[in-house]
Amino acid sequence: MTTINALAAISVAYVLLLFAVAFFAERAAQRGNAGILRAPIIYTLSLSIYCTAWTFYGAVGSAARNGLEYMTIYLGPSLVLIGWWWGLRKLVRIGRSQRITSIADLISSRYGKSNLLGVGVTLLAVVGTTPYIALQLQSVTLSVEVFAQADAVNLHNKQFTAFWVAVGLSAFTVIFGTRNLDTNERHHGVVMAIALEAIVKLAALLAVGTFVVWGMSGGISGTLERIDQSSLGLWEVQGGRWVGLMMLSSAAFLCLPRMFQVLVVENDNDPQLRMAAWAFPLYLMLMSLFIVPIAVVGLDVLPAGSNPDLFVLTVPLSQGQNGLAVLSFLGGFSSATSMVIVAAIALSTMVSNHIVMPIWLRFSATTASVSGDVRQVVLLSRRLSIAGVLLLGYLYYAMSGGGEALATIGLVSFTGVAQVLPALLGGIFWRGATRTGALAGLTAGFGIWLYTLYLPSFGPGVVLPESFFVDGPLGVSWLHPHALFGIEGLDPLLHAVLWSLSLNTVAFFAASLMSFPSPLERLQGAQFVNVQQAPGSARGWSQGAAQAEDLMVMSQRILGATEAQALFQRAAQDQGLAGYLPEPTPAFLQVLERELSGSVGAATAHAMLGQIVGGMAVSVEDLMAVADETAQMMEYSARLEEQSAELSRTAAQLRAANDKLTRLSVQKDAFLSQISHELRTPMTSIRAFSEILRDTDGLTGEERNKYSSIIHDEAIRLTRLLDDLLDLSVLENGQVSLNIVQGTLREVLDRAQAAASANENGPALDIQRDLTRESVVLFTDTERLSQVFINLISNAGKYCDAAQPRLEIRVQKTDKDLLVDFIDNGSGVAPDAQDVIFEKFSRVSDQKAGGAGLGLAICRQITARLGGEISYLPGQGGAAFRVQLPLSMTRAA
Repeated sequence: MTTINALAAISVAYVLLLFAVAFFAERAAQRGNAGILRAPIIYTLSLSIYCTAWTFYGAVGSAARNGLEYMTIYLGPSLVLIGWWWGLRKLVRIGRSQRITSIADLISSRYGKSNLLGVGVTLLAVVGTTPYIALQLQSVTLSVEVFAQADAVNLHNKQFTAFWVAVGLSAFTVIFGTRNLDTNERHHGVVMAIALEAIVKLAALLAVGTFVVWGMSGGISGTLERIDQSSLGLWEVQGGRWVGLMMLSSAAFLCLPRMFQVLVVENDNDPQLRMAAWAFPLYLMLMSLFIVPIAVVGLDVLPAGSNPDLFVLTVPLSQGQNGLAVLSFLGGFSSATSMVIVAAIALSTMVSNHIVMPIWLRFSATTASVSGDVRQVVLLSRRLSIAGVLLLGYLYYAMSGGGEALATIGLVSFTGVAQVLPALLGGIFWRGATRTGALAGLTAGFGIWLYTLYLPSFGPGVVLPESFFVDGPLGVSWLHPHALFGIEGLDPLLHAVLWSLSLNTVAFFAASLMSFPSPLERLQGAQFVNVQQAPGSARGWSQGAAQAEDLMVMSQRILGATEAQALFQRAAQDQGLAGYLPEPTPAFLQVLERELSGSVGAATAHAMLGQIVGGMAVSVEDLMAVADETAQMMEYSARLEEQSAELSRTAAQLRAANDKLTRLSVQKDAFLSQISHELRTPMTSIRAFSEILRDTDGLTGEERNKYSSIIHDEAIRLTRLLDDLLDLSVLENGQVSLNIVQGTLREVLDRAQAAASANENGPALDIQRDLTRESVVLFTDTERLSQVFINLISNAGKYCDAAQPRLEIRVQKTDKDLLVDFIDNGSGVAPDAQDVIFEKFSRVSDQKAGGAGLGLAICRQITARLGGEISYLPGQGGAAFRVQLPLSMTRAA
């Protein structure tokens, strides 16, 4: 007999295996080896979270109670995948093009990026999924109780088991479900673990079925004979209930937050969906293959009154097949845990994006510019939301007593989430659907479902008084929860489905027809409905007074410094600009909004961008697009808009170039004047004091030493200036010879810091470094590189105007480059000077210069000769310079 302690040890070992699979999958994805992780078969197996403990345990129980009705739960998704594949393809393409993070995000984005609608869908999803999470906790608890009874162990408190299961699932989900923020960074670890669980639960169910058919019934003929002799052999089909349940399971397959997560959010490409269209129905067929034999044999061999939901466990145990029973337990455990993990991830994303983030943005200071601070808030809110969602599931389990049949609890949840269906389908196929209509439909459907099905699921007298179930509220019989509007005799489930979805749909269409969509709603409607034909030009944002540096600061708060800088640099290069700041064109603003949407959702990203840009501007072309003119007119309009935008960008670039040349001309004159002054001053001193030494008799030795020292110092000053001019000339002409040697980045920075500190004047510069990141071996001209670093450190000490000057030196690696950033805490370089500071006529400040302004020009030439690049890094709070070196000249120390 398998003891309860052994079962606990096996369960822990299985969980550790899942941790290992998830961990190594995450590591493989981080190293870029994600080929197998994106394989269509993995995507298909991840859809198996539809097969929860309800289908693993509850399908057998449903068959024992209601015959073949359990098949409706499998037929619904199969019909959707086989017969509506084109609709699913449209849905996943919308998800990819709009960077959708959840079903709430999809509804919110479609209807004018309305966060109110996102909040409504989120609350509906949380409340609707709570019974389903409770179902999983109940299934695990009941299965543990079976082994405890077989081992003659009395579990005094079932809720204690359910509580610790919820805690363990919370930990796993937090660790592997909130490691990254952007939806492009898929949850590879979670998906791979779910794929493994899909194989385990299928293998377990097939193993039990094989044992029942060939080990207990004498083969297929004996099994068929047993079925014919049982009540399950009667082919009874209640047409209305079958249709209702198939429709309900089809809707749930699309609308359940966990199914939307794997079906749409985790989808990478169309081939994944093409395989799933036939492979997942095959998987469902295999999962349902032995349901009836297990139910029939369980009714035959087990005592009367045995719980049919647990036949998958109790039948093997009754025959002494302990190993098979443990495998079955692991299958049920996999079914429960995979559902809870993905549901918690999906719900936490919705709660974070549509509830927590809007509240945080309303009350937080908008001027904060800490890199990644918003990112950390989002991740923390998602982790807390995961714990909160599982706590709600546990509370539902505790309040309901866990006495309902598993299938009954699952159908309660299905009906709740199905209320999103009218707004979902109407949004992707009907451009006339409006935000008002979606809100009206969801409110009506959610209210009816709560009253007729969800609250009664707790039982009479728990939430609703018993009088409601006898005479109706206040004695009004036509408001009876199970006989609404006087219609009696319907099954409570079908009664709730009929009224909730009917009133939901009527309210959706009526309110949509009576209301007028905003321009943004119509614009989003055109992009959703015509996702495959929508023109690629950017629409919606106007080119207002947004500053690119403000956008950079905001983006770094959400995406992190490295990701935001790479995004902005790519956009600047696409516009033909140097540096990190592109023009805030409508096209760029649209790209930026979609990037941010992948992290915080469409509504929050739109609101944050709107704070800086100042709102939306809908042009005549936008209105033409949403009015659904002919395809030729839309294409012609898009071409004109693109040409106009190109001319505008060219004109802006010409103006910027002319302005830069004008400033360089002015600086050139100032440079020549400064050079004349810098040359004349030491020459005058040298001439004057040399004449004194020549013409004056009777000078003391002390006076001769003094005047000689002055001549010597001025000669050194003059030599340094001439060296800089000669050095720059040699570098520009490509005549410099590099002395390539091996050294470490830490040694070069140490040497530069020591040299720059020796020349400090004024307050000491506090230099902060992370020495562990500087253990990089370089194959370069370390003397020349040190010259660059010395100049940057010296400039920080010279120009940083903070009361307590501080310089942070950051080292990081990308796929191609080694980046060394020098960031001080001063006021930085003025935006209108950032594009000329590396020119040889440029100086940041005439008051503090103390030189000819050649230092940064020399640095640029040196880094170019070394195969790298130096640039100014905007949006860091102070002056920030980045030295970019190719990884080909480095290796780890």
